[in-house]
Amino acid sequence: MASPALLVTAIPSRETLVERARAMIPALKARSDAATAARALPAETIRDMQEAGFFRVLQPKRYGGYEHDPRVFYDIQTTLAEGCMSTAWVYGVIGVHPFQLGLFDPKAQADVWNKDDATLIASSYQPVGKIERVDGGFTLSGRWGFSSGCDHCQWVFLGALIPPLEAGGQPEMRTFLLPRSDFQIVHDWTVFGLQATGSHGIVVEKAFVPEHRTHKAVDGFLCKNPGQGQNTAPLYRLPWAQVFVRAVSSAAIGALQGALNAFIAIAAKRVSTNTGKATKLDPFAMNAAARTQSAIIEMKATLNKSFDDMMTRITAGGEIPIPDRIRYRFESSQVVRRCAVLCDELMPLLGGRAIYMDSPVVRYWLDINAARAHVANDPAIIGTSLGALYVGENVQEFFV
Repeated sequence: MASPALLVTAIPSRETLVERARAMIPALKARSDAATAARALPAETIRDMQEAGFFRVLQPKRYGGYEHDPRVFYDIQTTLAEGCMSTAWVYGVIGVHPFQLGLFDPKAQADVWNKDDATLIASSYQPVGKIERVDGGFTLSGRWGFSSGCDHCQWVFLGALIPPLEAGGQPEMRTFLLPRSDFQIVHDWTVFGLQATGSHGIVVEKAFVPEHRTHKAVDGFLCKNPGQGQNTAPLYRLPWAQVFVRAVSSAAIGALQGALNAFIAIAAKRVSTNTGKATKLDPFAMNAAARTQSAIIEMKATLNKSFDDMMTRITAGGEIPIPDRIRYRFESSQVVRRCAVLCDELMPLLGGRAIYMDSPVVRYWLDINAARAHVANDPAIIGTSLGALYVGENVQEFFV
């Protein structure tokens, strides 16, 4: 592991990291067809992101990370998505894991990073695992889906509920950390969008997980995690849920920008075969472009404002009020659906050209719509809680 003093001087700025992401866009577009056909990102893309330092953005400095403000992470993600939303989705998922591992017991961090601090972690947080208590920890079994980028990872986070010790008690949600030797990958990712994310299934059969390789959901909620004893930067006092939900919604913002860029490039040259009029002179098309760009700017501003508010509070030693946390999560949950609606508006304005699979817009459209399937991107449940809060009801939300 490199010296912390050397690492501090080697940390690239926000601007440098975003410039590196933007410089990758042509390569991501060029690899897109092959990645879609393979149902996985190419090793070259993962290597490019590692060499650019992207997976270190939220990683503790004591393990070679940058401990950057989360807004840097989302800036990189939205920029990558302009070229390939699958790449940005995998970056969001895998790239947020160094933050969570930084919350784990320091022994778990050492297990993963002592030999190689560039080690990547996959995940599936579905609480479907079967748990047995044993001396020193647990045995874990089960099958999980949707583990994005898992082929490129050496460890995995898996979700499970620990049964209560006493009758009538509440089960406890935890994340379990397992090495590659303890899980199998089932290549079952056959979908219409986000195809290149390689979000395959994970199978585990009675793997032993020591206590220190588990993370309690309640610790993430209370912002009182074992790892905070050593990782003392304000970043690690953020609620885990707030960082996670934005990691699975923000790629859609960048993908919508990519779709709009493609739309504008086509509109500049296209002439309708039905009307004989240029699309760039169509007021409906131009208004759709204006609405879309305005919405992108607004969604990015909302994202940045929420983390600006959170970081200001925790840096000053305060806590983030639960009503604000519920609102921030609701704002995140709306993003993908808003992007889908806006991209839907662009598609018919390009006529028959838009429906061909080689259209530069169609993959963004498919990927954004696929992202709607993630539970964190469904505003219905959290919206009900936020609305109930506004009318004075007692609301209990823990994944905020």
